[in-house]
Amino acid sequence: MKGQTKRRALAAALVGFVLSIALARPVRVAADGRKGATFPDVTLTTQDGKDVKFYDLIKDRIVAINVIYTNCQYACPIETSRLARMQQLLGDRMGREVFFISISIDPEHDTPAVLKAYAAKFNAGPGWTFLTGKMADIDLLSKKLGLWSDPTQTQDGHEPMLVVGNEASGQWMRTSALDNPAYTARILTDWLTGWRAAQPGKSYAQAPALARRDDGEYLYRSLCASCHSVGQGDRIGPDLGRALDTHDRAWLSEYILRPDVVRTKKDPIATALADKYREVRMPNLSLTPGEVQAILRYIDVKRSGAAPAGAAAASVPAIPRAAAASGSTALINAALAVHAALAHDTMVGVTAQAATLREMATAANDPAVATAAADLARQTTLADARRAFGAVSDALVVYARSHADVRAAGVRVAYCPMLRKSWLQKDGPVQNPYYGNRMLACGELTN
Repeated sequence: MKGQTKRRALAAALVGFVLSIALARPVRVAADGRKGATFPDVTLTTQDGKDVKFYDLIKDRIVAINVIYTNCQYACPIETSRLARMQQLLGDRMGREVFFISISIDPEHDTPAVLKAYAAKFNAGPGWTFLTGKMADIDLLSKKLGLWSDPTQTQDGHEPMLVVGNEASGQWMRTSALDNPAYTARILTDWLTGWRAAQPGKSYAQAPALARRDDGEYLYRSLCASCHSVGQGDRIGPDLGRALDTHDRAWLSEYILRPDVVRTKKDPIATALADKYREVRMPNLSLTPGEVQAILRYIDVKRSGAAPAGAAAASVPAIPRAAAASGSTALINAALAVHAALAHDTMVGVTAQAATLREMATAANDPAVATAAADLARQTTLADARRAFGAVSDALVVYARSHADVRAAGVRVAYCPMLRKSWLQKDGPVQNPYYGNRMLACGELTN
């Protein structure tokens, strides 16, 4: 039974598909904590050092709850950045109608002061509470909420799950904490607020899991795309198209199915991958053999039509000035070439393309873009180029929004909530130019 429950929790988190669950109206917690209470009314401590009863934070409120820890190097920063973006989208409804709760699973390190600094990093405002406390209380609460994962089975000590609920109406659901912030914000405002009457049903602790679809594309996009590409080069993890070319298919199937077990056996290929990608190791996604094969079939199909990625970042294509188009197309092409270089952690072509961008912006009578591009062209290091690219992007976003031909060409505005910076890129997977391969998928396309 425990294995089945764990499987359900992992599936709910990793598939990234909302589980909509009708629940009974929660029983109010009595002051003496007598049995029948739906939520453990444990006492925790906020980032401001204030002791609070957990139930007081959710009573009669619409809430989004996740677990994090501030030393996390993989999912937690992305989870928190997703909530930061949701906070922006919700506007003045935050702290008035909707509340966020982030619970630390590393209370020994995450003191109130540490959590307060972490909250400030993500510009957490009113209505967003970070909690620490006794480990036993946190474990009890996270298990009851369906947010607990076996730390020995995960890379980060937990899976990126988000519980969203309307305590007053009794409606609760569990989804991926890495889901599209705009979609989750809409659930919070449109769906949960519209559920006025409690609906009879099972406890959220008994919520059934959604069966996994045997759909390779769906599984790839849900589980793999944030860390891997197919034919577009390495990201947080290796290019899966290239992996199929260089590794035995049977070995790759076993590694995707049980990467932790393969690493434990000191497999030389797994050891080499662990050494190369130290920040993030392939987690056990709790896949079935059939799901692994569905993913590999999809990769086979996708790589057959994908342009091969270069062996190094220097392969980012430059746009020859003589062949460049005129007007907005030439200006945006130069900007996209700079974006591609920075997203691939290279300065190759940045100076030349920034100079082209300045020339095109001058011809288009856009001094804001021209000035920022001139500054970018003077930079010699990747860090300084990324700083200057932020100013270029601010001006380019204004330009793009006033030129319909830019939008018609499939150019989108992307946004990184961690740095609170935007950029232009082609429609498709997010490629963050400010972090590059360190956190390439951090962000979202906004329009």
